[in-house]
Amino acid sequence: MALRLPAPQPLAIAVAAAVPTTLWIADGVVMRRRLAAARRDPLTGLLARDGYTRAATQLVARHGDHALVVFLDVVDFKALNDRYGHAAGDRVLAELGARLAQWAGPRGVAARLHGDELAAAVRSPVHRRGARLAQLHRALHQPVRIDSVLVDVGVSIGAASPSDLHTRDLPQLLRGADAAMYEHKRERTGHYRLATPAHAATPTVNGRRLGRPGTGPQSLAA
Repeated sequence: MALRLPAPQPLAIAVAAAVPTTLWIADGVVMRRRLAAARRDPLTGLLARDGYTRAATQLVARHGDHALVVFLDVVDFKALNDRYGHAAGDRVLAELGARLAQWAGPRGVAARLHGDELAAAVRSPVHRRGARLAQLHRALHQPVRIDSVLVDVGVSIGAASPSDLHTRDLPQLLRGADAAMYEHKRERTGHYRLATPAHAATPTVNGRRLGRPGTGPQSLAA
């Protein structure tokens, strides 16, 4: 006598068919989360350079002359590390990163590019740029509490806009903002420095302004 097995029920068939799809979706979610994490700086939670480049490029293309690219550098960061320790330096960077992200807002972009170099890209009408940058200066120059000590911090700020540099090319805007930041850091006058076309024409090596690490004589000869 032949053994008859019960016919598969429609619900069981649907569940069995859905399992591979569910696993594929779950794998996709994990992969997207890993890729997103790779685009973030682990110390500050800000975008890393690659993520910033993509997001800032899109923001500049979308807003054109109303876009503003900002480049920041912590003043005397090595001295701060030497005096208070690297853990304190990390605390300062994390706090400055949080302040920069708050300033940029949910529609802006904030990033840690390298070491103590931070960057942002926001939409800012021309007539509001001065007020926005002054607001950023005030936010970043508040002391940072490390344990029971309030540590004063200084940040050099350079900014560039397509309306001033006549380009929407992000590398040129960053180059101009970087050169303006360095000028602000060297002269220590005012709260920030806006880039001019001359700043954007500053010589670079491998995309980095001359004088920055990795742009010495050996780099020039390479």
